[in-house]
Amino acid sequence: MSGFPSTAPTLADIEGLGRIGLQSIPWELRQHARDVVIRVEDFPDEETEDEMELESPFDLLGLYRGVSMLHKSVSDPVPHMDMIFLYRRPILDLWCETGDDLLHIVRHVLIHEIGHHFGLSDEDMERLEEEAEAEETSAAVGDLPRA
Repeated sequence: MSGFPSTAPTLADIEGLGRIGLQSIPWELRQHARDVVIRVEDFPDEETEDEMELESPFDLLGLYRGVSMLHKSVSDPVPHMDMIFLYRRPILDLWCETGDDLLHIVRHVLIHEIGHHFGLSDEDMERLEEEAEAEETSAAVGDLPRA
């Protein structure tokens, strides 16, 4: 979905890209994110905007909501399901500004938010993104016809 369609991708389209993107992130991250729910909304709600001190609802591409793996305990009850919110309009805005592949943008947001779930550093998340891109590139090269 790197070109620009005649209509903007819908919430369902972004959710589909989220499912595809989740399957393309490195296994070391994906294997522990099976129970994380992906939810797509146009924008963060007002409470989230206030909590994150956003200047604009376009400032947030995604958000992890839940208890990070570093703070979970088997003795603590889990009050809410872990969720990753993808915010469609800010994602589409970035897509239009950069011209980057929409699936890559969604995968970037997922890796970043799942990284928060595991308490990973920005450097760890950058490494995971590079690995995901390398795996995608090698898979694409493997699909090329042989001469």
